[in-house]
Amino acid sequence: MNKNNIKDYSRKISERMWNLPDKGELESHREETFMDDIIQKSHIERTLLENLEGIDTVFDAGAGCGRFSILLAKQGCHVTHFDISQPMIDKAKELAERAGVMDRITFVKGALEDLSEYPNRSFDMVISFDAPISYTYPNQEHVIGELVRIAKKRMIISVTSRLGSLPLLANPIQKNQFLLNEHSEDPFVQWCVSNRQNAIDTFHFNKSNIEQLMADGVMGGEYEIAEYEKGGAPWCITYAFMPNELEGLLRSFGMKNIKMAGPGAYARTIPHEILVKIMNDSKQRSDFLDVCYKFDSNPYVCGMGKDNLLAKGDL
Repeated sequence: MNKNNIKDYSRKISERMWNLPDKGELESHREETFMDDIIQKSHIERTLLENLEGIDTVFDAGAGCGRFSILLAKQGCHVTHFDISQPMIDKAKELAERAGVMDRITFVKGALEDLSEYPNRSFDMVISFDAPISYTYPNQEHVIGELVRIAKKRMIISVTSRLGSLPLLANPIQKNQFLLNEHSEDPFVQWCVSNRQNAIDTFHFNKSNIEQLMADGVMGGEYEIAEYEKGGAPWCITYAFMPNELEGLLRSFGMKNIKMAGPGAYARTIPHEILVKIMNDSKQRSDFLDVCYKFDSNPYVCGMGKDNLLAKGDL
């Protein structure tokens, strides 16, 4: 797949997919529905709260429904909530109003490929979670450079993990492991449950697909572009990073004291039934999330996070 061909579609596919009318509402409920989201967002929240010393202004890149914009505004930070999706921004405004922090959040609709309106070192801290950087392929390195450019003191980001994604290609029912409530009315939960046996029956291990992702890190391309041209809203073409690749890139842009983590690495080893039991007991859930945070922060497992590779560093 020619990078120039993908470049023309990077923003267009993202805009259409993330601007589906129900995106804001569905995304705002993920921690009620999916255990991997609970684990990942708990890890990110702890990381943020441990790194707020000296932080007043924050740029949240690809801020979605405001999960972390609102968290930081509650801590007294002034946050620029930047996202490509109007439904996401609308939902974030609703939740920010409910939380009483509208006066500390500025909402901006825009694409990460263009941050030219922001001067160098505009924000004390820049954050970007749930891999919006990876959806800008083939512009992901430029986007990271721009995020570093506008950061004054610190940056914390998560991107799609290449090593973490490889097992997903050999597991068509991987999401079923993390369904907190299989009777949820969420349409994706219903699809996962109803399609489980069919996914198993029709699965065929494809070594070449795995080797291709291992080699170039690109998930998607021709199919997504064709689907977009037919009027569909496919998942974004995604670039998956290796840990050493991301760390080296951040260092090249001047970041230091870099630490990596792989949220979900511990949890992905545990069967669905046990995860549900743990998550439905408040004491067990709290203890489990403590263990996950410590285990997933170990650099030896950072590449095997469930979906994302987390990196934090100073400037």
